[in-house]
Amino acid sequence: MMSQRGNDPVDLVVVGSIGLDTVKTPLAARRDILGGSVSYACAAASFFARTGMVGVVGRDFPERCRAAFRSFHIDRRGLQAADGKTFRWSGVYERNMNSRRTLSTDLNVFADFAPDLPAAYRKSPFLFLANIAPELQARVLSQMRAPRFVAADTMDLWIKIARPALLKVIRRVDLLLLNDFEARELTGEEHLVQAARRVLALGPRYVIVKKGEHGSMVFSKHGLVLVPAYPVDEVQDPTGAGDAFAGGLMGVLARGRRITPLTVRRAMVYGAMVASFTVEAFSLEKLRAIRRADIEARVRQFRRMIRC
Repeated sequence: MMSQRGNDPVDLVVVGSIGLDTVKTPLAARRDILGGSVSYACAAASFFARTGMVGVVGRDFPERCRAAFRSFHIDRRGLQAADGKTFRWSGVYERNMNSRRTLSTDLNVFADFAPDLPAAYRKSPFLFLANIAPELQARVLSQMRAPRFVAADTMDLWIKIARPALLKVIRRVDLLLLNDFEARELTGEEHLVQAARRVLALGPRYVIVKKGEHGSMVFSKHGLVLVPAYPVDEVQDPTGAGDAFAGGLMGVLARGRRITPLTVRRAMVYGAMVASFTVEAFSLEKLRAIRRADIEARVRQFRRMIRC
């Protein structure tokens, strides 16, 4: 198991939410299962790189969830435990699994989350800022020494209520991930290609627009590349797919360390494959059941599918 003492380095740091989810889909329902952007992204990244998590949980955080983190050999020096209850979310998915309705969101200890990076994390070359308030993302950036590559995720809420802070963060990152609705919301452009170009003009070197079951698009000064989603036989739970995609992508980049349009595209393919495994079960259940070899096999199959 990976050491968690002293100044042992990690390749990738992930900062975001850790929670307990109650999820209902047309196929089944689960209560108080491990969720949160950090959980999915770190699990996905751990197949490829030494990954450290930064998040907060309450005193009620179950041992079974800590055991899940240990099973992925995730470095947990940045995992804070605070007095109070762990962040909780509950939601229901519609029949097509593309739409979901939030039933409740209880921030609990996450409401006062103030990311504080361990000394070893501050020297890490790769950083993923998952979907948290832009002010918190900026706080993390201010603690990093000289990261080689920083990616950030966001959501429509921050675009609406924290746009100035979000724009400052966007100027400081190398890669921004957002979905098609958020790209249009951020730029005011209805045409998605024009919207992505407007986001590029805000500062990042790469912009990835996520389109759910239709895959993703990466924009850079070198042009546009499309990466389809892998067609799974049955979706059990779409929760966390975007975070798993981002985590897998960043894990591959951190493992290779060389950042080019080609390596970003390759990393997106791996991220898409990890995400495809994620949706085949609830929470991290499927990711705990697979190995790196299973991901590699699916990547080979995917490449055969898109060959033309």
